[in-house]
Amino acid sequence: MAPPITLLTDFGIEDAYAAVMKGVILTRDPRATVVDITHAIEPQNIRHGAFVLGSAYRYFPKNTIHVAVVDPGVGSDRRGIILKVPGALFVAPDNGLLTYVIDQLDLNEDLVPETGFEATMIRLKRGIEAVSITDPRFWRTPVSPTFHGRDVFAPVAAGLSLGLSPYEFGEKTDVLTVLPISKPQKIGLGETLGHVMHIDHFGNLVTDIRSSDLPPGPVEVCIAGYRIDGISQNYLGPSELLAMIGSSGYLEISVRNGSAARRLEAMVGDEVSVLAVS
Repeated sequence: MAPPITLLTDFGIEDAYAAVMKGVILTRDPRATVVDITHAIEPQNIRHGAFVLGSAYRYFPKNTIHVAVVDPGVGSDRRGIILKVPGALFVAPDNGLLTYVIDQLDLNEDLVPETGFEATMIRLKRGIEAVSITDPRFWRTPVSPTFHGRDVFAPVAAGLSLGLSPYEFGEKTDVLTVLPISKPQKIGLGETLGHVMHIDHFGNLVTDIRSSDLPPGPVEVCIAGYRIDGISQNYLGPSELLAMIGSSGYLEISVRNGSAARRLEAMVGDEVSVLAVS
């Protein structure tokens, strides 16, 4: 049985771009099962796509092939990449879209930089392998300079689905582009300072703070001048503004039956503080 192929793009659903990629895959491998993660990534927002991909891929069967295309550099000299990790393959532009996948593998403490704003090249170590997609034999021709999702990434994914080795598509590489991602900071014994790193469809503010980062005992969560008492277990908490550990494993700020992003006029990058309450 062929492994599933997932698609994550910023193409939207109003146009035929995502469907065309599926058509190319199914033409080359009619057995393929193609699953949409989402096509609603904010246009050209690589960081958004990287976070959603990192949140979703772990829930798919072993050996799933994940195709991710958020590619403002399409047509430039940026590389296409096949990334092989334990239990999964990724086909994507080498522009930082695989940052959270690499970070979550935790194979090297210094793998992903935590400061700055520019993408950085890092060297892969222990358990991760990558191939630059350089062999045009497997591409759809002619290759459009503006649609590598159709002409490069989709046919490569189909080839992998048919059982071709990643190493047939190009040359092995041990460097990959990653984005700097925020990590929470411990301030003294009783405070954790983090940031909003994602705003979901419901307006929930997903922070970079995990449950293991929280101070022990009762806490107070502060954001945009608001204070939230304690961590709720669900969206039916005692107040309208809530803090909870969401399904992604990160601390989230929510508004019951509303949007925390609108209520707090919050943006990605805003500070969030968690204080121990004595």
